[in-house]
Amino acid sequence: MLLAVNGLIKTYQTGEGPLRVLDGVSLALDAGQSLALTGESGSGKSTLLHLVAGLDTADAGAILLAGQDVAGASDSARAALRRSTVGLVFQQFNLIPSLDVGANLSFQARLAGRHDPALVAELAETLGLSAVLTRYPEQLSGGQQQRVAIGRTLAARPLLVLADEPTGNLDEATGDAVLDLMLRLVAQTGAALLMVTHSPRLAARLDSRLHLAHGRVA
Repeated sequence: MLLAVNGLIKTYQTGEGPLRVLDGVSLALDAGQSLALTGESGSGKSTLLHLVAGLDTADAGAILLAGQDVAGASDSARAALRRSTVGLVFQQFNLIPSLDVGANLSFQARLAGRHDPALVAELAETLGLSAVLTRYPEQLSGGQQQRVAIGRTLAARPLLVLADEPTGNLDEATGDAVLDLMLRLVAQTGAALLMVTHSPRLAARLDSRLHLAHGRVA
């Protein structure tokens, strides 16, 4: 088992008092599997991804990723895990302004010591970025920046890809091509994919689905 999440609880303090966003969520994901995470806005989907990525800490519960205790790890250990094991595709692009598209695409792979020029070229072609490799993020549209962020993540061949609505700003054809590529890389490398989506059509293409409602598995 690549990822095991057990009894996660997360509460945020608000002006109206404590708000429990996750209330005892558990899931398991094997290497090579894909799981769609669905639910209404505010159901805790993005919070769950942030906790698995080690970007936030849970109030209670356990997260084991590739045998490592994410929930109990230090900040530096979680950062190392994100460099070498986890690939993040979130709604914030977080591209490096001083690097062109080609350098942004290969940045994460170089950090992980897994730079593969052939894979970067394939990703650029699939994502429709081959003609803009020398441009900088500020010269791209929002949709193009999102495609660069997706390509940067996949280029590093992570063991686990965490994707929060990765095709949300793409047209249907490009979105389908991106998902095809993500699923193919998962199959080729034995990685796993945990993807938040509001699209029943896209969710149906993954191996399984987990629906959240009010912070619980529905």
